[in-house]
Amino acid sequence: MSGDWVNHRVDDIANVTDYVANGSFATLKKNVSYSSTPDFAILVRLVDFNNGWNGNYVYLPENSYRFLKKSSLDVGDVIISNVGANAGTVFRVPDLGKPATLGPNSIVIKTEGKESLRDFLYYYFAGPIGQNQIQSIITGSAQPKFNKTDFRAITIKIPSNEHEQRAIVHILGSLDDKIELNRRMNQTLEATARAVFKSWFVDFDPVRAKAEGRPTGLPDEIAALFPDSFENSEIGEIPKGWEVSTIGENAEKLSKGTTPRMNDVLNAQDTPSIPFLKVRNISEEGEIDLSNLDRIPRSIHEGFLKRSILKTNDVLFSIAGTIGRVSILPEELNDSNVNQAIAFVRPKKNELPSTFLRLILISDRIQDEASSRVVQGVQANVSLTVLSDLRFANPPQSIIDIWLRYFGDSFSRQELLLRESRSLSSLRDTLLPKLISGELRVPNAEAIAEGVN
Repeated sequence: MSGDWVNHRVDDIANVTDYVANGSFATLKKNVSYSSTPDFAILVRLVDFNNGWNGNYVYLPENSYRFLKKSSLDVGDVIISNVGANAGTVFRVPDLGKPATLGPNSIVIKTEGKESLRDFLYYYFAGPIGQNQIQSIITGSAQPKFNKTDFRAITIKIPSNEHEQRAIVHILGSLDDKIELNRRMNQTLEATARAVFKSWFVDFDPVRAKAEGRPTGLPDEIAALFPDSFENSEIGEIPKGWEVSTIGENAEKLSKGTTPRMNDVLNAQDTPSIPFLKVRNISEEGEIDLSNLDRIPRSIHEGFLKRSILKTNDVLFSIAGTIGRVSILPEELNDSNVNQAIAFVRPKKNELPSTFLRLILISDRIQDEASSRVVQGVQANVSLTVLSDLRFANPPQSIIDIWLRYFGDSFSRQELLLRESRSLSSLRDTLLPKLISGELRVPNAEAIAEGVN
């Protein structure tokens, strides 16, 4: 075996600091300035992680960055949010291409060049054991928070042998690396699909090129399917021969979910087993998080909620709270259900495919129209009537068919990558607590660790 596991206080093995370590709020206000305009350094915040590091950063000039030297960040540093509803969220600093420093409402863990220990601590506090310890020091109900002093006093058990630390980190990191590679590949496939869809079905670039006597840049068999002129319609100019259609006209079924009464759930004779989707389960990119789904009893699913039983390839559209998130129901969630904040469209067979309908619903014009018709109440919402009446330029079936012939494999590839990533995530989440606690030891840890670099 690779050695003993020893208990340590966090502050015995790592340095923990935060934004306010640089001075009082008055001093910080006087010496630190921010801007949305790119500058010398980036102020790293929880929202940047939540948004997938999408580039909408807060920047600092060099003098502000130097003033915040006590909380400057290195790539790979472990950050934990310590204020608010998301207190306890753990993430690592990516390479942002600029110097970075920690924003308010988080702490940073530094291990002075000990990368295997740093990464071990990341997985430890991202896992259930570390999360339970963080939750135990959180105070406040209206504004949950914990302080760095209490965090430093947390005791954790780690392998004394650095080879075992590195082996554990390597196993978990390899899974994360593959998941990240899949994400990037999917991102590229999605960007390509959206670009072509926008060119053909939103901007009508092939039609404009033919109308102006320019080459379309498409193979002859595709270019021949597009007309060479436009005609007026109620949604503006559309290619000649195309039709203005609505979402409802292309739906076999268009409905929404309902939240079951709590008494019915509690009094049900069967245990909750049916996945029950909410808007929070759908990301901005349209991916569905299968790891954190609520469940309802099958008796309620097939009774009170029978109108919203979902089928594979139903197109989901969020209509309350966060408006306009769109996703296609994966095969794993066939025969699931949704609450009242999510509508679903089941396309008519042999007409518009779900992939086409999804791209229509995420297009800027449709999103803008839906947003313009939001009703403000206790919670902002869009009615099923509004969703059903959303209009778009519907091309001839021959163009849809050739679009699918050229890009159908890309959509299938995206789904396969998502499934693989979900399986890898499940494996990682199963292994993580066992490896981090020492319940599952790593045979030949030295050999694995020596092969990491």
